[in-house]
Amino acid sequence: MAGSNRQPVLPARMEAEFSSLMRELSACGHQATTLIERARLPRWCRRPLFFFLGYIARAEGRVTEADIGYAESLIKAMRLSARQRRRAINWFQQGKAAGQLPVIRGLALRLSRRLWPAPALKTAICLCHASQLSGRPGKLRRYRCEDAIDQIGLPVGVSDDIFDSYASKVWARHTESQSKPISYQQACELLGVTRRDSLKVIKRAYRKKISECHPDKLAQQQVSTREKSLAKEQLLNYQQAWELIKRHHAAN
Repeated sequence: MAGSNRQPVLPARMEAEFSSLMRELSACGHQATTLIERARLPRWCRRPLFFFLGYIARAEGRVTEADIGYAESLIKAMRLSARQRRRAINWFQQGKAAGQLPVIRGLALRLSRRLWPAPALKTAICLCHASQLSGRPGKLRRYRCEDAIDQIGLPVGVSDDIFDSYASKVWARHTESQSKPISYQQACELLGVTRRDSLKVIKRAYRKKISECHPDKLAQQQVSTREKSLAKEQLLNYQQAWELIKRHHAAN
């Protein structure tokens, strides 16, 4: 599913909730702990959440300080008592030790997702954040994250949209390292948008990007020949990204 240009097909109620949560995540600076602090998770979500966090943390064999720190930050965001914290740590340890996911672990979230989608979607956001603590997630961490999201009853493609948002807002590469886009995904990343954004939003982002490196604007500034060359190259990349995006929307 990773790398697909297709958005997951969600029921209308779930789609509306997901879009709202993604806007909130962006407003939180893509800090899932801040999101959870603002939009609480029900108590019954704690066990599957911390179990899945431990499962993802062990994906590459060694649990890092970042994994432990993230789990601790969620415990703090949820304002757990000392007793509740011990239970959360125990569930995290159980997830670490699991070779595969027990089917029953995400059952409550799976059963509730259609009538009350928010808990499952918030959990998915937390899991995606856990898998990308060091930047773009490696295959093993991403696969484990997708396994967990599938078990709580959400389309695995939900993770693609969450990672897209991180890609455009958090993992954005420096201008000099950005190359000519050859796919819709790369075009969105270059313009700092996601696949879920409307063409109107993308067009606004495109115009802002080209205004930053337009020759007329650079002529009013004191920039080096090399900077002018880089700006010209980047302007062409932005233009190609916009053309690619327009063709994609026209075809759909």
